[in-house]
Amino acid sequence: MTDLTAKKEFFKEDIFATKTTGIEIEAVGDNYAKCSLKLDKKHMNAAGYPMGGAIYTLADFTFAVSTNPNPNTVTVTTVSQICYLNPAKGTTLYAESKLMKDGSSVCFFEVNITDNLDTEIAIVTITGTHIKK
Repeated sequence: MTDLTAKKEFFKEDIFATKTTGIEIEAVGDNYAKCSLKLDKKHMNAAGYPMGGAIYTLADFTFAVSTNPNPNTVTVTTVSQICYLNPAKGTTLYAESKLMKDGSSVCFFEVNITDNLDTEIAIVTITGTHIKK
């Protein structure tokens, strides 16, 4: 599914990512998604930087948007690794996912996180499993 409106409609049921965290779907394509997170106090840790969990949630949700929904399968994260590169200094985070390899039961994506000042914040690799419905 590459229709932005349809993706937004499907993922509005992901309450934690879309309502609690505030992530927005910006763009979609074949095995691609771009999402954003406008930062506010609820996303910050005690040091005043975005919480690692908020950054990871943005990456994981962006992966989900890239891979779901599919007519015959649902794809879930089975293994992931996040490398935090720099603290965010901007007001908005962006995540872009890119398919690296896709198989019949397993896929591998890279998700790059930046801020609105073009600071590289994190790189996340995600292995997903396609589960037949």
